[in-house]
Amino acid sequence: MTAAQELPLVGAGVNRVDGARKVAGDAPYTSDFDAPGEAHATLVQSTIAAGRIAAIDTCAAEAAPGVLKVYTHLNVPRLARGPMTLLGPSPQPPMQDDRIVHHGQHVALVVAETRDQAVAAARLVRVDYAPAEPILDLGDPRAVTVTNPWGMDSRRGDVAGGLAAADVTIAATYRTPDNTNNPLGLFATLAEWDGDRVTVHDATQWPSMVRETLALVFGIPETAVRVLSPFLGGGFGAGLRAWPHVILAVYAARELGRPVKLVLTRPQMFTSVGHRPRGVQQVVLGATADGRLLALDHRSRSLLAAEDDDYEPFTVGSASAYACPNVNTSDEQVRTNIPAPVSMRAPAEAQGNFALESAMDELASALGMDPLELRLRNYAEVHPALNLPWTSKALRECYTIGAERFGWSRRPPAPRSLRDGHWLVGHGLAGVSYSWWQAPCEALATVTADGRATVSSSGMDIGTGLYTVMTQLSAQLLGLPLERVRFDLGDTDLPKAPMAGGSGLTGALASAAHDAVTQLLSAFLELVRDDPGSPLRGCRREDVRVADGRISRRDDPGRGESYSDILTRHGLPELSASGSSAPATNEQLGMAHAGAFAAHFAEVRVDEDLGLIRVARLVSVVDGGRILNEKTARSQIIGGAIGGIGMALFEDTITDPATGRIANASLADYLVPVHADIPDIDVTFVGEPDRGTPIGTKGIGEVGLVGVAAAIANAVHHATGIRVRSLPITLDAFL
Repeated sequence: MTAAQELPLVGAGVNRVDGARKVAGDAPYTSDFDAPGEAHATLVQSTIAAGRIAAIDTCAAEAAPGVLKVYTHLNVPRLARGPMTLLGPSPQPPMQDDRIVHHGQHVALVVAETRDQAVAAARLVRVDYAPAEPILDLGDPRAVTVTNPWGMDSRRGDVAGGLAAADVTIAATYRTPDNTNNPLGLFATLAEWDGDRVTVHDATQWPSMVRETLALVFGIPETAVRVLSPFLGGGFGAGLRAWPHVILAVYAARELGRPVKLVLTRPQMFTSVGHRPRGVQQVVLGATADGRLLALDHRSRSLLAAEDDDYEPFTVGSASAYACPNVNTSDEQVRTNIPAPVSMRAPAEAQGNFALESAMDELASALGMDPLELRLRNYAEVHPALNLPWTSKALRECYTIGAERFGWSRRPPAPRSLRDGHWLVGHGLAGVSYSWWQAPCEALATVTADGRATVSSSGMDIGTGLYTVMTQLSAQLLGLPLERVRFDLGDTDLPKAPMAGGSGLTGALASAAHDAVTQLLSAFLELVRDDPGSPLRGCRREDVRVADGRISRRDDPGRGESYSDILTRHGLPELSASGSSAPATNEQLGMAHAGAFAAHFAEVRVDEDLGLIRVARLVSVVDGGRILNEKTARSQIIGGAIGGIGMALFEDTITDPATGRIANASLADYLVPVHADIPDIDVTFVGEPDRGTPIGTKGIGEVGLVGVAAAIANAVHHATGIRVRSLPITLDAFL
């Protein structure tokens, strides 16, 4: 039995190892860092969405108190574009010409001795524009359409034939709006050059990508770039790029020969670091009279920036969600004059699941069938497209346990049949089959002669509890007490790691840490292989176990010795080993990689007279594979569910259709849920360790959000009899 197999299915719910620092205000976020002699930068942004800069006058700004320099397209040199990443091409470098492609585009950077001086001077920059008519709508005939942008459209069987053979069909159109990530922490960058080397503190979810980007843009080796991001005040996908403001700060610091710090304002966050794009989806379903799916056709059309790319295949999850013989899924993106969309928590799947799971509810209604029964009747026991067994799947258990905890059996089938005074009460559900993702990762494990260990990687903790679960895992694998293990993150001088996004980092990093610890234990055994003074002489890795800071023989646990004893006897201060992970393919496994699965059950109340909507209960049951820390995992699901409530009822980034200006670019006007909007959220974990990775984890960062909007929309229909197909659901839908 390996150390990973000996791990419990659900890890101890220990407190966050970084919790005390955060509570004390001692956890350094990017905006907290300062450097001696730093200057401060602020952005000037365009007030049109399309056209050209006819003239730009910076004289008054340059003459303002404290101003060091004003940068525009007239004095910023041509810069190389960053690399192709796992999420597509890097953004275009900023200020490369006079063209304007979206409202809020960076047109000038003012650098001054203080932030207040920079902000005051920025107001003095005068820009004359030659505006053009922007393209802002999905239906604009001038817009360029990108079809099948990621090569992920799917076809199997004969959808037209399946629909013709169906006893019941439904067809519906669903709309989701722009949503903005809005992490609490404003994004910031601090850049400091030392000769040809640069150190950058950045609000990023992907330090190694920022490092690679800056190296390419500035023509220096990656080893000359160090990116630090030990703590991030939220990201939700906004930190998955090296944004233009980062490049500007680094450029200004090099050109001025002193550190430069730039902190975005909240309105600038709406235009500078991405958003979830709005889209329209058509879903057509056909089924037999007893509820067997015969055909599924799901198509989407969503917004894309004029000169950028965004991974957002809304329909991709529908291809494998249900056991249906005839399936078409396809996505189109439309180039418009909007700020660049980018991944926002559960990208594509959040929107696609809303359409699919709403359509499944509409099909259940047309069949006169219980919505839960319809989903169970079309349960995909194997991967529908690959015809391979899943590496793990407990979605059926999610449904059955969720239904029991929620009391689904007491739900009357007819809409408007439950009420509490003037409140109409409704119950709805949604299933979630979240996609699997993982990338190669590296880690380093070190044990010192005092019996302490450090494990490290350049991945970063966006607030999910990665510091904690990786410390727990490393301590368990090494057989050390939690307090004698430290896990270092957020520094590109550490081993390379992928992004903190896509629910993939925990699995990748856990596997890399497992390999590093395995290699380290092998290194200890190699030290004592011919050591006559060691009871472990001649032992192989499979012959030993670790506990209480000791390596002992499996066949005789009393015979062993501590890490400290081995290192001291051999005169070594420490011993280190590197590890790595790379995901196996479906073909190598003979199984289909499974992401997380979940079922969400919602109770809503709708005021019959006023149309007010309240979420009264939410039950979420999740198959997340091996759960390393139940406490932090539960927090992840609750946080995701709150995001799902926001998507369902509140969040809508409103763009003026004439000018392209975002009209509600502040937290005063952009609505998000507050405590009074959130009920107690009942979270349960089910399932078994996943067979696709050594540790058996499955990422759960997104699965708490996906499906919540559909469950709420389905509950609203059950309460009112009104089917709302556009988000957010607001009271005007019932008046």
